[in-house]
Amino acid sequence: MKKLLTMLMMAALVTVTVKAAVAADTLAEVKKKGVLVVGCKDSLPPFGYVDEKSRQIVGYDIDFVNAIAKKMGVKVELKPVTSASRMPQLQEGHIDIIAATMTKNADRAKVIDFSHTYFFTGQKFITKKGTVKSLKDLEGKRIGTAKGSTSEQNVKKALPTSTVLSYDDYPQAFLALQQGKVAAVTTDEAILAGILAKAPNKSQFEIPALQISDEPYGLGMRKGDTNFVNFVNKTILEMEKSGEAAKIFNKWFGPGTQFHLQRNFKIAADK
Repeated sequence: MKKLLTMLMMAALVTVTVKAAVAADTLAEVKKKGVLVVGCKDSLPPFGYVDEKSRQIVGYDIDFVNAIAKKMGVKVELKPVTSASRMPQLQEGHIDIIAATMTKNADRAKVIDFSHTYFFTGQKFITKKGTVKSLKDLEGKRIGTAKGSTSEQNVKKALPTSTVLSYDDYPQAFLALQQGKVAAVTTDEAILAGILAKAPNKSQFEIPALQISDEPYGLGMRKGDTNFVNFVNKTILEMEKSGEAAKIFNKWFGPGTQFHLQRNFKIAADK
């Protein structure tokens, strides 16, 4: 009986802690402590990865959230997260915001709040060159992706006869492709392009023109954290208007890339 009571008290304490985190005014708290704790990817170029020279996490997501922190007048503390861990980390109060290639969708929006879209892409595949011309070529095959991602859900719908193997991150899934354990790796095209650009044997692989979904990225914040969400959205719109968002985009992707026109669409779709 005593053991059961102790367990119930611990569960109640966890519930109170989570509710307190949700109800908190993150904007005021971050300004008070002077640090914005960001959940980000650390092995996913060009969005978030460890730079070989500086040994610091850099990337598109990092530059975007650094600009928001600068507007707040605070420093940034980066905490690596995975696709599966990022929402729990936010809800439990371990991070203040998610900047980790996170697709906005209705199910996630029931649990957390999203900023305006700050990047727009679509889900595709990396395959061995010349092996895939249509989705039929992937039917019944093993497909690699990341745990807890929308990519995992989308590919199961698009290829119900295939076997989806979920890894901790996309580089691990790509390693499985190189080792012949899967026939393809699937996630957002911008992520696939970043992985392929870093691969020493990239000439052996390609990204076929097969898109199975649209993927708008948003910065994730705790549900009901209205002041913080409004501040972040206002800052994103100011960055678009001033050209700062385009500058960050061009730094990591270049104005001539296939994602350039998609970037021009993303904010307008949220207004």
